Amino acid sequence: MSVRTLPLLFLNLGGEMLYILDQRLRAQNIPGDKARKVMNDIISTMFNRKFIEELLKPQELYSKKALRTVYDRLAHASIMRLNQASMDKLYDLMTMAFKYQILLCPRPRDVLLITFNHLDAIKGFIQDSPTIMHQVDETFRQLTEIYGGLSAGEFQLIRQTLLIFFQDLHIRVSIFLKDRVQNSNGRFVLPASGPVPWGTEVPGLIRMFNKKGEEVKKMEFKHGGNYSAAHKEGSLELYGDRVLKLGTNMYSVNRPVETHMSGASKNSASRTQESIAPNPLAKEELNFLARLMGGMEIKKPSGPEPGFRLNLFTTDEEEEQAALIRPEELSYEVINIQATQDQQRKEELARIMGELEITEQPRSSTSKGDDLLAMMDEL
Repeated sequence: MSVRTLPLLFLNLGGEMLYILDQRLRAQNIPGDKARKVMNDIISTMFNRKFIEELLKPQELYSKKALRTVYDRLAHASIMRLNQASMDKLYDLMTMAFKYQILLCPRPRDVLLITFNHLDAIKGFIQDSPTIMHQVDETFRQLTEIYGGLSAGEFQLIRQTLLIFFQDLHIRVSIFLKDRVQNSNGRFVLPASGPVPWGTEVPGLIRMFNKKGEEVKKMEFKHGGNYSAAHKEGSLELYGDRVLKLGTNMYSVNRPVETHMSGASKNSASRTQESIAPNPLAKEELNFLARLMGGMEIKKPSGPEPGFRLNLFTTDEEEEQAALIRPEELSYEVINIQATQDQQRKEELARIMGELEITEQPRSSTSKGDDLLAMMDEL
């Protein structure tokens, strides 16, 4: 298990979450000012300097339930609210999209290009906030510094760690089913075509060498695919051409997206329950992450800027039905955070929460709720 996996997992899943929220905000015709506020608030919280610093430290992956709770807090960092069924669907879409990207990743190192595709798209969501844009650019710089020099073997270990994390998830997604990249049992179809990884040759030729390293014979074989050579390597520069399309926004064209539990997933619910339920160590990890993300009670929006509910289903009836049929073991009920057990914890929480403030104020507005933490206190 790689101790460098968590930042890539968190940022890529966060990018997928923002893709989905942006699509649903547009689909439900949420007023532009509210939609911009939601996206800016979530991105600012997600790329908070102190949180990113802690996230980038070498550490083991957290449990699925612990990580899900962090995204629940993140999704509710603004005036938008999701109920349990919509939050479950949001998390299902996030995880299956990133799992697909990891499976199709040409080289283990390309997981970094997938991450940068997400960061590039996230910057496109930021409206009128140079401060938040700087937060994302600074995260990009730190990722380049930490991961740019890793070996192919270290990236292979990262990719393997991610695949182990996702191995029991087989949720059917309508987009993948319609594009025929996912089977009815929730498993993905790996293509036997397209460009080969950068630095490799199109299959079909076997070379034989003698003990001196001299080529002595060539043999051709039929590989059964339709492969092509990679024209250039994806760039890791801030504004470079990633070449790789994995990690870009597949919701940029509006189309309904549904999720369904496959038979395999239902049958394995009891088997996955153990991996979903956090152990005491994971609970401590969760408490730590939740404090950084703003571990506070979510209250009903009120005041001059009312909140709104976002539905990830076409109708309220579909949302209610989904909540009824979802296996209980796979419904990630949020864990209550105990952040006041002693004085030292309270002092640490107060210090970190102070660093989660958005210091930049909108140019033409001084109403309540402009500051993220002040707004959440008022909810």
